[in-house]
Amino acid sequence: MREYLLVFFVGVAVCFTLTPACRSLALRTGAVARPRSRDIHEEPTPYFGGLAMLGGVAAAYLMASQMPFLSRYSIVTWDSLVVLAAAAVICAVGIIDDLIELNALMKIAGQILAAGILVLGGVRMQWLPWRGGIIALDPAAGILITVFVVFICSNAINLIDGLDGLAAGIVAISASAFFIYAYWLTAEEDLARATTSALVTVVMCGICLGYLPHNFHPAKIFMGDSGAMLLGLLFAASTISLTGQIDPSVLDDRSGLIATYIPLVMPIIALGLPFLDMFVAYTRRTWQGVWWFMADKQHLHHRLLQRGHSHLGAVFLMYGWTALLSYSALLLGIYPSPVTVAIVVIAAVSTLAFVIFTGRKTSVQNSEEEPCPKT
Repeated sequence: MREYLLVFFVGVAVCFTLTPACRSLALRTGAVARPRSRDIHEEPTPYFGGLAMLGGVAAAYLMASQMPFLSRYSIVTWDSLVVLAAAAVICAVGIIDDLIELNALMKIAGQILAAGILVLGGVRMQWLPWRGGIIALDPAAGILITVFVVFICSNAINLIDGLDGLAAGIVAISASAFFIYAYWLTAEEDLARATTSALVTVVMCGICLGYLPHNFHPAKIFMGDSGAMLLGLLFAASTISLTGQIDPSVLDDRSGLIATYIPLVMPIIALGLPFLDMFVAYTRRTWQGVWWFMADKQHLHHRLLQRGHSHLGAVFLMYGWTALLSYSALLLGIYPSPVTVAIVVIAAVSTLAFVIFTGRKTSVQNSEEEPCPKT
């Protein structure tokens, strides 16, 4: 655990230090987000936050490769290099998009290329839960599912990145819960504590916390597609790598259904908010007869603002939802009991009631304070 903490703090420090330099580079190269009709920000804001994150990932992995415990396991060292190579590719695609705005097909091609690097490096989905048991995937199925997971995660994070500090905070919360679960699972099953999944998630948490001070409202820099797709790929890699380093027969024999499904369900629930927002957005756009990648102003964070919540209020509410989903899944995975279910249900109902009533109250106050139009 001490080595994981050291790697975490390296990610925080390096990302925090590099972000101002990346902001200056974005200003010099013209990589600036200019306000559009669907945007919340009102002033031009530089991109390249993703480049600072990539630097944090590289520094953290370099530190891990020098640690006496983490460097002992060749599979973790190799997988980390593969994940870093894929991260560099998808970040480069995002940087190009921040500079010249690529079309959707070009970005998808970049995501597939990054997923291909994972697959070629041996980081691919190995098994899936099925009817209370586990099935091994053949290479073709594993490749297809790996590409799909990278695509889904990259676009989910990209779509939720609509308010200052929102995406980085959500990923930090989700990654922290997933790290705790991945580490607990190895300890519970008396397996090697060093796993690619735990390393990737702790690094993700570090770089997000190092970046947040610069991105919190009012943001001085945006992560852009380079950062959003990078975080999506890292989350996908943490999930995929777990299936290659955890013996599924151990999970299947320990406690059946819950133990079998949690390793894959946990990251899905942890990123439940971005996934929900993406599903609703794609469904809404398809229903309206437009392409699913056509941007609009109807995402979850937009709706919270429309209900009268402030910028910071909407961000903290979505942090709360993310923490509720992530740590509820964590508790159910570690302590599956009726008491845990009851605690989760009470927390969910309380959070929902808070959102509904505070939103209505704020909306009413805003309407009362708004001056009457001149006739």
